[in-house]
Amino acid sequence: MFYKQLIIVSLASLVLGLTGCSEGVMFRDNASHMGVYSGSGPMTLDKLVWKFSVGKKCYSSPVVANGTIYLGCNDDNLYAISQKTGQLKWKYKTAGNVEATPAIDDGMIYIGSWDKYLYAIDEKTQALRWKLKTGGPISSSPVIVNGIIYFASEDGKLYAANAKTGFRKWSFNAKATIYSSPAVSKNLIFFGTLKGSMYAVNIHTGQEFWRYQTNGKIYSSPATDGDKVYFGSDDKHVYAINIMTGQQVWVKKTAGQVLSSPALYDNKVFVGSKDGYVYAYNAEDGAREWEFRTGAPVYSPVSIASGAVYVGSVNKNLYALSASQGSLLWKYHIDNPIYSAPAISDGQVYFSSVNGSLYAVK
Repeated sequence: MFYKQLIIVSLASLVLGLTGCSEGVMFRDNASHMGVYSGSGPMTLDKLVWKFSVGKKCYSSPVVANGTIYLGCNDDNLYAISQKTGQLKWKYKTAGNVEATPAIDDGMIYIGSWDKYLYAIDEKTQALRWKLKTGGPISSSPVIVNGIIYFASEDGKLYAANAKTGFRKWSFNAKATIYSSPAVSKNLIFFGTLKGSMYAVNIHTGQEFWRYQTNGKIYSSPATDGDKVYFGSDDKHVYAINIMTGQQVWVKKTAGQVLSSPALYDNKVFVGSKDGYVYAYNAEDGAREWEFRTGAPVYSPVSIASGAVYVGSVNKNLYALSASQGSLLWKYHIDNPIYSAPAISDGQVYFSSVNGSLYAVK
């Protein structure tokens, strides 16, 4: 159970920001999951702005939208928290853990639950618009493109549904548990499975385009720059795959399992490893640009803003690193490990710990 839970943050749970009109607010900032936020982040640490405590474990990553922070927790609730004050606005209860990162688009909030449903909730009234049942718990975070929501279930299927009505367009059966959150580019959707396969599926037809096999389970959520798709595997490697051919461009080995989800910025790939390091690789050839030692496993997905890398570690520290050099800008110590992805907005960083505490620092 622990292994499953820490995964959810590395892949599913994660942080978002506002994007263009064809996409909503979703995991890793946009549909390609590059993890780069347009808002500024703090380059020097000043203070704790506020702290909100749920009282139950949380593996979801926070999402910032319209002055509200949304966070799922293992008490079966989705929480809506004021971005300014850190006070609870409202909460919505499902019948299972909410470990995936919610998505927000066109006045609707979408959350997956371990009760096997994907929920569509009205952002203003908190009324249920629709829900769609799958054959397993939903730990993977949904992605929305042009009014279609794509999401995966532990039943081994990837689903496409109309975001307004919940009408299912198609489903693709990967025949293996999916924790990895799908990313979209060039009419293809990418996701990994616990059988070690990375899939590319046509977003219109739901037909397999290609698959690439690794030697370990894939919990890491892929990121794509429109040319290659990048992800980590339980086999201790980081991969770069050509999105049109499915052929390996490069692969790099670390000393630990790679559950962290990568971020893409300045022609670099940033990712954490269970070996306790954060790595920066050249996106073209995989050459190692730098590495930073935290001293404890890094399962947290990487977030980027203002030329800084923000990432949490099991050692209870949130780190801010220089994206160009990998040098430490600052770190903030809390009382529990960090598995989820930081969110950056309005000069502040929002992140959660496994004990259900949500922090805002600047």
